[in-house]
Amino acid sequence: MAEHETVVRWHDTDAGMAALPQLDGIEYLRRMQRGELPGAPIAAHIAMELQEVDVGTVTFVARPDESHYNPIGAVHGGFVCTLLDSALGCAAHTLLPAGTGYTSIEIKVNYLRPVMKGSGPLTCVGRVTKPGWRVSFAEGEVLDAQGRVVATASGSLLVFPLEGEG
Repeated sequence: MAEHETVVRWHDTDAGMAALPQLDGIEYLRRMQRGELPGAPIAAHIAMELQEVDVGTVTFVARPDESHYNPIGAVHGGFVCTLLDSALGCAAHTLLPAGTGYTSIEIKVNYLRPVMKGSGPLTCVGRVTKPGWRVSFAEGEVLDAQGRVVATASGSLLVFPLEGEG
């Protein structure tokens, strides 16, 4: 059996965490997109890049490979769910004022097609369907390289003041 290896590299998150309370969500994510702030370390684990940021919506692109396979040779559903969870959360983040954070309350994913290493790059769009001061709601979809929808999701996110704020 041939052995393979994946090396995961990410930037120190201190600069991003220091800027987080000072910037509204959309500016924080735009700076992350431009490389002025470090991306989330999870993005390095699943080869995910923040491509577009706008009011109430974000787009990520991810490139699955064999290291993301489950035992039957398809990309693990957790990979797709992580991509969707990130997109829904970041879409909600675009609407938040400085000093405000969020976390997933729940996510429901519908897997519509298997994802293989050749399915990518995958494009994931998340958009807010109902913003809120306590709970926001969002939805998203993942498309393969041929533009076919491979998964959809809906979810809710708890909105809260960051520690030491308000």
